Amino acid sequence: MNAHNDSIDIAIIGTGFAGLCMAIQLKQAGLTDFFVAEQADSLGGTWRDNHYPGCACDVQSHVYSFSFAPNPNWTRQFAPQAEIRAYLEQCATRFELAPYLRFGMGLTRAVFDEAQQRWHLSFSNGRQVSARVLVSGMGGLSRPALSDIPGLESFKGQRFHSQQWDHGYSLKGKRVAVIGTGASAIQFVPQIAPQVAHLDLFQRTPPWIMPKPDRAIGPLERWLFKHVPVTQRLMRAGFYWALEGRVVGFARHPRLMKMVQRIALRHLHRQVARPSLRKRLTPDYTIGCKRVLISNDYYPALSRSNVEVVTEPVQRIEPDGVITADGIKHPADCLIFGTGFQASDPLPRGCIIGRDGMDLMDTWREGAHAYKGTTVPGYPNLFLIVGPNTGLGHNSMILMIEAQVAYILDALKQMQRQRIATVEVKPTVEQSYNHHLQHKLERTIWNTGGCQSWYLDPRTGRNTTLWPGSTWHFKQLTRQFALKDYVTGMAVLSPPARAPSVVRANPEGSLS
Repeated sequence: MNAHNDSIDIAIIGTGFAGLCMAIQLKQAGLTDFFVAEQADSLGGTWRDNHYPGCACDVQSHVYSFSFAPNPNWTRQFAPQAEIRAYLEQCATRFELAPYLRFGMGLTRAVFDEAQQRWHLSFSNGRQVSARVLVSGMGGLSRPALSDIPGLESFKGQRFHSQQWDHGYSLKGKRVAVIGTGASAIQFVPQIAPQVAHLDLFQRTPPWIMPKPDRAIGPLERWLFKHVPVTQRLMRAGFYWALEGRVVGFARHPRLMKMVQRIALRHLHRQVARPSLRKRLTPDYTIGCKRVLISNDYYPALSRSNVEVVTEPVQRIEPDGVITADGIKHPADCLIFGTGFQASDPLPRGCIIGRDGMDLMDTWREGAHAYKGTTVPGYPNLFLIVGPNTGLGHNSMILMIEAQVAYILDALKQMQRQRIATVEVKPTVEQSYNHHLQHKLERTIWNTGGCQSWYLDPRTGRNTTLWPGSTWHFKQLTRQFALKDYVTGMAVLSPPARAPSVVRANPEGSLS
């Protein structure tokens, strides 16, 4: 494949789990006219970008890996960031993806050309490419959410988001202000607390935290996994079903979460001796409403004499500190934001433009939505991996990614067999699907637990991120790509890989 091609059949964006999974499955299926564009100079997605101290997965390693590429070499039950990144590199090597990877090539704009029925893609390195199919593996947790606090620009010290950790800046002996108490903060705070002179943790809402059942995986176990692979398959199956069972409390019978809450409260009481601190760290909403976090060292870190949990709202930043609503100044040499990601707006405006010049962000102005989390009316041959309502509160995202990739692959194979140039989900099909989905979400803990979380779109209050069911059900739902759900455009006297000239179908999907 020519590196300077200005025309490609399938363009994949992103080299995290989603993009690599799509690339591997395309290659295995013999569909090799594709590339994977990546804005950075190396692969890994989330696990390349997040490298803060203590960064690790909160799903067991054996489940947080591709089903077709088990890794017998995990050293811990919950893999640290460096091992997950190395695993993705190994997958790229094992499946010989190097010729298909394009680094330093971030997607800046994708416009659907109605005359040619192709996507025109512009990249950060100046390349312009025409593609028949566009697959987004850009992920929902890729754009940091930065707090818009008055006076932030006046701060004279060092400041960064946890995703953009500055390893060159020594925190030793510094006064550090950490804003936010999400999944990243509970991992990095215990790592930096012993080094700093003083740490102020600004907490808006305390998270529920469960014990982390982590342990080292010894050489004997690793030998077994490598030489008797069935042992690792059994381990993976055990973890899968244990995690899958949690969907009952999250999505079907939220009242069951009260039992889980008792375990979390016991964990808090066991690890925090001071009643005043314990009170500040006790959430006032039902567990599961926000992301449930796991840690054995967060509470002990907050109990240290050099750490203060501040619950007064942050009012403004001054050149040398943080002012809270009670007027108190908290001196700081460094600000670290543990404020998470823009999950409800995962793409920048102007990035994806569909039919009639419609920006995807305008299509989603009342919240993101898609059919099976994968296709959107008005955007032919655009497939989203980890799209709206595919996130999980209870199990491994890799399961959802594999299911979506199988769905997309089936679509591409059917298009090839039947010489179909374009597929575009029917608006009525997508609306009906999302109406049913939102109805199911109404009964879940995420919508009834009494909290504001990043799961809910701030504009509408609708849950646009999570899947309200089992991964098994989602896999069934995406097992087959049903052409009857789609409007199709047929290629004329041209092989499907290059389809400049098409006849549009009428709205019911039959040929015009």
